[in-house]
Amino acid sequence: MNEIAAIRQDQQGSDETGELPHSIEAEQQLLGAILTNNDVFDRVASIIKPDHFFDPVHRRIYELAAGRIHKNALASPVTLKAFMEDDEGLKELGGPAYLVRLAGAAISSFAARDYAQMIYDMAIRRELIELGHDIAGRAAKIDAESEPKEQIVEAEQKLYKLGEQGQTESGFQSFLSAVTDAVNVANAAYQRGGGMAGLSTGLVDLDKKLGGLHPSDLLILAGRPSMGKTSLATNIAFNVAKAYKRGTRTDGSEGAVDGGVVGFFSLEMSAEQLAGRILAEASEISSHKIRQGDMTEGEFRRFVEAAKQLEACPLFIDDTPALPISQLAARARRLKRTHGLDVLIIDYLQLCRGTAENRVNEIAEISMGMKAIAKELNIPVIALSQLSRQVESRDDKRPQLSDLRESGSIEQDADVVLFVYRGEYYKEREKPDEADLAAVEKWKEDMERLHGKAEVIVGKQRHGPIGTVELSFEAQFTRFGNLVKPYQQDGYDGY
Repeated sequence: MNEIAAIRQDQQGSDETGELPHSIEAEQQLLGAILTNNDVFDRVASIIKPDHFFDPVHRRIYELAAGRIHKNALASPVTLKAFMEDDEGLKELGGPAYLVRLAGAAISSFAARDYAQMIYDMAIRRELIELGHDIAGRAAKIDAESEPKEQIVEAEQKLYKLGEQGQTESGFQSFLSAVTDAVNVANAAYQRGGGMAGLSTGLVDLDKKLGGLHPSDLLILAGRPSMGKTSLATNIAFNVAKAYKRGTRTDGSEGAVDGGVVGFFSLEMSAEQLAGRILAEASEISSHKIRQGDMTEGEFRRFVEAAKQLEACPLFIDDTPALPISQLAARARRLKRTHGLDVLIIDYLQLCRGTAENRVNEIAEISMGMKAIAKELNIPVIALSQLSRQVESRDDKRPQLSDLRESGSIEQDADVVLFVYRGEYYKEREKPDEADLAAVEKWKEDMERLHGKAEVIVGKQRHGPIGTVELSFEAQFTRFGNLVKPYQQDGYDGY
């Protein structure tokens, strides 16, 4: 190897002259192994890309070899020679003879993965150095268009992007591994009394239909205005955070064994308004009374007591408006790293921003981004969504999948689509003329039947049945709850 090493001096790490970290010898060994045995490429392709090579000539050799191997063609010194005879960089190293020396000096193909990992690590170090210089350079340049806060967010995004490299490709796993994971999920459901494999929403009938909130799932919670989307989302957030208990899980890791840490992106309401809704539910005081300050002394004490009890709840609210999906993802990762994160709720999807100019493509980018967050952080993501006005033009106002606004990708990317529907809201606006006594009587009967009830329609569920779940709804507390069934009213407890 001495002859080859003399051509390109090996540098491990950064030396006193400011040389960027690299290992020419590792690059030579890896290229030699690939040119000797093309099967080596399959073992390293998921680790490194051409850009990870420090030497430009080595980068071109790897890129050319990869291109031929992808086409099921042989990549050897002889076959590459025809493509690189005019390469100026290769000529400086001795021309095509350098390719022969690379292949001849390769020691062992077994160490190829180690060499690939070493090359990748050096490339990441170089990117970190470059990013550091970029941050320092931009910070030193005083520019009215580049605020320090914006620079911090941009630098953070680049660091997260750098940190995620190499983590997205897990490759194939054996069926044994997949079966083991499936058994562990089933065991978790069995240990919880046969109820759920996922996280409880605190709403019994909804849990039975969904099996709880599952990691890596994107749940779309949709409805027309005033149906109670945000109320249901805050109820679920409160129930999950309230039940939080930390301990050792079945897989031996530390984390939430019941309930969980909740992140809530409130793009529409302020954090204070959202907290007011949750306090109204917890204290059982009308949210209208809380806003007006029209409380008795007893109610105010109850309100303060509820606030004290909620102080320890692991519920984190971000009310930054019009967040780009990239920043939303970065903030979710930061929350998971610093406090943990078991459920993420976004209110609501259409208020996020993407980079596409076309609105349909922008919504597609946002919904795909939210699904990516769910998979990457391995948590359920609940995204609220508006429905189109075409619902209002139908006699039956119950929503359908086709009512999802602006993009079919929402329906496509979602694992579960839930619609909130309150018949009472529409019936209230259909009051007939007082002179028509029979119609008024029928209207009153319908109002009594619908009063305090809501439906959550499961329009899509990738891993389970669709159907309707009936819940109670107390408008004054903005609270959804479990609906008492007729057969439960005579002292029957449902077991």
